[in-house]
Amino acid sequence: MAPQGASVVATNRQARREFEIIDTIEAGLVLKGSEVKSLRQSKAQLAEAYGRIADGEAWLNSLHISPYDRASAVFGHDPDRPKKLLMHKGEIQRLKAQVDQKGLTLVPLSLYFKDGRAKVELAL
Repeated sequence: MAPQGASVVATNRQARREFEIIDTIEAGLVLKGSEVKSLRQSKAQLAEAYGRIADGEAWLNSLHISPYDRASAVFGHDPDRPKKLLMHKGEIQRLKAQVDQKGLTLVPLSLYFKDGRAKVELAL
């Protein structure tokens, strides 16, 4: 669950039913301005999203953030582009080891704003 005082944007209720949650971790997101504005309007879908680790970086794929209605086409964003996750190198290496050795999956549980910054709660 999102921490106390955080403003929840989207949750993935199916993930708790379909997967056994072993561990959770909080990560920041690299977003464009129009994506942040869409998130503030709660226009995101986590249902099909999943995390992956490639080249020493963590990514969140299939997170759909609808285009901001007041953004022009030039300054808009691709709704389904992969989002980079912000985590410490040690956390990324630990997650990669668990995903590779134990065959676990990175699943986002919730997307929220904490102290004005967009965060995602990931589960193994």
